[in-house]
Amino acid sequence: MLYSLYETQRALLAPVRLLTQTTVALNGHPLAPLSYLAFGRALEAGVEVLDGMIKHRGKPDWEIDTADTPDGPVAVAFEPVLSTPFCDLVHVRRETSRSDPKVLLVAPMSGHFSTLLRGTVKALIADHDVYVTDWIDARGISLSQGAFHLDDYIGVLMDFMRHLAPDLHVIAVCQPAPITLATVALLADQEDPAQPASMTLMGGPIDPDGAPTVVTQLADARDMSWFETRCITTVPPYYPGAHRRVYPGFLQIGAFIAMNPDRHFAAHLQMFRHLVEGDGESAEGKQRFYDEYLSVMDVPAEYYLETVQRVFKERQLPRGVMRWRGLPVRPEAIRRTALLTIEGELDDISAPGQTLAAHRMTPNIPEARRRDHLEPRVGHYGIFNGRKWRENIAPTIGRFIRDVG
Repeated sequence: MLYSLYETQRALLAPVRLLTQTTVALNGHPLAPLSYLAFGRALEAGVEVLDGMIKHRGKPDWEIDTADTPDGPVAVAFEPVLSTPFCDLVHVRRETSRSDPKVLLVAPMSGHFSTLLRGTVKALIADHDVYVTDWIDARGISLSQGAFHLDDYIGVLMDFMRHLAPDLHVIAVCQPAPITLATVALLADQEDPAQPASMTLMGGPIDPDGAPTVVTQLADARDMSWFETRCITTVPPYYPGAHRRVYPGFLQIGAFIAMNPDRHFAAHLQMFRHLVEGDGESAEGKQRFYDEYLSVMDVPAEYYLETVQRVFKERQLPRGVMRWRGLPVRPEAIRRTALLTIEGELDDISAPGQTLAAHRMTPNIPEARRRDHLEPRVGHYGIFNGRKWRENIAPTIGRFIRDVG
């Protein structure tokens, strides 16, 4: 029902979108007299911002054609090397003979497409051989493929690490940080040769008790029945994943925007001002961000609900009670894999302290093979995208990987 209401609202907005596109096209024509007046520029800017807010977005393209390596620019191609019903392992292949460290970048499965890490990938491929988890929109996955649980997520990561071993370095961004830590712990406990040489955990809820946020407070304040009834719906019959229970992407992005409504309103107001002033470049930069930010996918319901319960409500990993298909998950078993944690001072999703807890939970990693980095004046998104990421965080990760590799 919830999904159908959303689709109905989108259909009702279609005439509005036609009007905004027509207005922009007509008013932006050089022969249109209003385009030379302040009122005309304001009208065009207003409808352009409105169009950006209501348009439907599919899965974005990676938009990375070249890599700026130390040997100069080289061509880049995104090639799937392993496929599963819920996730593809994609190789960001560079046309180069360089032998750089092999990296598995674990993207979040939390409502955004993996392309949200475009800036992360672009910085890493300069001097790393990068593979990335490309999660598939659950509304496009047939019910015949079965359910997808948190344990299945660990299984997928384990398979990918075994495929890429040896000499692998793993980087997990945000939501998959505790799942990645659990996966490496299981490999270590089994003395599996696929244990990665290092893992970098960035802004993830390793221990939600490390620092409360709106996210952790919501998980504590509501019982599981609330999440079941308010956050889960079924995919409409006209999609390939018809009748699959999902946590829909439109709810996820609505929750993110609701956390900081003033910030998003100010960003759109600033975009409007840039357009009125003729500063198309600044406006385009903000629009590019929102084109990515508002491109969302559905997440399997069972995985979402188990994440809420096992990661946030029960804190199974830091309490030492997490199990995977009957096996205990023991982070203290990790000895060979080096550990780097990255946090942002202003992160309001996974606040400083939540990721740092990984060091306390892995006491048998030698001190010489562990580091932590707190980036000043950076929020959640800035940990893996933007200037601070490119200039400070990515070089820190690169040095760590080479030092411990």
